[in-house]
Amino acid sequence: MLKLPEKNSIFQTQLWKRLSAFMSADIAVDLGTANTLVYVKGEGVVLNEPSVVALDAETGELLAVGLAAKQMFGKTSRAVRCVRPIKDGVIADFGVTTEMIRYMLRMVRNRWSLVRPRAVIGVPSDITQVEKRAVLDAALSSGVRQVFLVEESMAAAVGSGLPIEQPIGSMVVDIGGGTTEIAILSLGGTMYSHAIRVAGDEMDEAIQRYVKQRCGLEISIFEAERIKITIGSLLSHSPPLTMKTFGRDVSTGMPRSMDLNNEILRPAFQEPLCAIVGAIYTALENISPEVAQDILANGVHLAGGGALIRGLAEKLTEKTGIRFIRDSDPLTCVVRGVGRVIENLDKLKNVCVAA
Repeated sequence: MLKLPEKNSIFQTQLWKRLSAFMSADIAVDLGTANTLVYVKGEGVVLNEPSVVALDAETGELLAVGLAAKQMFGKTSRAVRCVRPIKDGVIADFGVTTEMIRYMLRMVRNRWSLVRPRAVIGVPSDITQVEKRAVLDAALSSGVRQVFLVEESMAAAVGSGLPIEQPIGSMVVDIGGGTTEIAILSLGGTMYSHAIRVAGDEMDEAIQRYVKQRCGLEISIFEAERIKITIGSLLSHSPPLTMKTFGRDVSTGMPRSMDLNNEILRPAFQEPLCAIVGAIYTALENISPEVAQDILANGVHLAGGGALIRGLAEKLTEKTGIRFIRDSDPLTCVVRGVGRVIENLDKLKNVCVAA
């Protein structure tokens, strides 16, 4: 007599796992001013692209998204328009953002997937109801069936592995492209949160102004970003770093190149740094003695792409007297946090904000 395979056979188990993976397409998104990162459930971070879109100036047709569009920025004919649709961490151009999200979803989703994905999206802590609605509508218009929102500071704490569910005060400073998020968290909730519109973009603009005033060279905003990444440093005794930059001479109007080093560049960071330090002071003034004890013992955790600037953690420690600890991978900290939420949505749904 032929014996039928047992119900819990290895074959059936493997088949069910494959079918589940095939049907599941849930995603997590860090919709940032500078970069958009996408995490796919069960796969990890699968996309990291600049938040830039190139459009046909007449028809509005999508021509390029991400790195390809960023490489066109400032170099296009009148027929092409390059747009950065996210401003200060929120949607500035709804239609373009929707097209960008839809394009990125097509890049990461299985085109034969039977189920539209759920999405968890990181948003600034001070997002307004109008801005929140814009994020929700953009995601839903892009083919997502259900959307959950998580404050970026909470996502950064989850991504850093902080004990947010325990009665321990944890402080996070997330320096992104458009905003710096400062939050104090405990017992799965936010005790204090505040966002300022001073972050990586403002640092780029400060470098742009400083090079123009100090060196008489007008550079693009993306060249300022390249300078920040390559030689930006707040350490007064750091080893010399030098690079060649290119732009337009202010006095003659002609193209010119020059060598820059980190010593010349350091004063450019003072204005945005002072704004961030001031916001940190304000947060520390609003905590209880018990939370102050936890923060002194455990330090403040730095996340976001802005945390990659050399010497930032050391400078903030010097300014405040509290130890600042940079995440091992600050650029992906928020997307890893929202990814952890989508992986454990039943357990971590309480960290989502009301949509």
